[in-house]
Amino acid sequence: MLSDNELLALLRDSGQAAFTEIYNRYWEKLFAVAGNKIGDLDEAEEIVQDIFVALWKRREELQVTGTLGAYLAVSVKYRVIKVLDKRASQQKYAEHRKQSFSLLDDSTQEWLQFEELKERLNKLVADLPEKCRLVYQLSRDSGYSQKEIADELGISEKTVEAHIGKALKTLRTGLHSFFAFLL
Repeated sequence: MLSDNELLALLRDSGQAAFTEIYNRYWEKLFAVAGNKIGDLDEAEEIVQDIFVALWKRREELQVTGTLGAYLAVSVKYRVIKVLDKRASQQKYAEHRKQSFSLLDDSTQEWLQFEELKERLNKLVADLPEKCRLVYQLSRDSGYSQKEIADELGISEKTVEAHIGKALKTLRTGLHSFFAFLL
């Protein structure tokens, strides 16, 4: 039975028999390590196969300073870390996408509720008595002060204040029932 160093020397000289011996000697051990760490046997098999493909491709310039077994074990370790890191990244990405879609769904729902609220408010304002509605619109939509509304409509500031109070009470009551419906 050849030693690992003898097998490596034969492998460098394009020895397919040496490669087959290394494969037969280490494949099962490497597969067991990868399978235990990864938990997915198909992925573990792919890791080990990739290591042996890389070993064959790099056989001529390969420099193993320790034992071949240690070299292959470290190769498995790094490939496993790479696979686990990739999984973690994919998991984060999936969670981020899920969260993003959730935010989009929430914002769409909020926008629809806002549109319904605006529609309800416009209907409540339209249903106010004419003078009350006019005072409310001059106050809230046009930004007039109570004195400016009084001067514009030729009524007292107390009357303007009463109309705004009545409008706000009516709107509050109407919107309260709307919010109770939403919840």
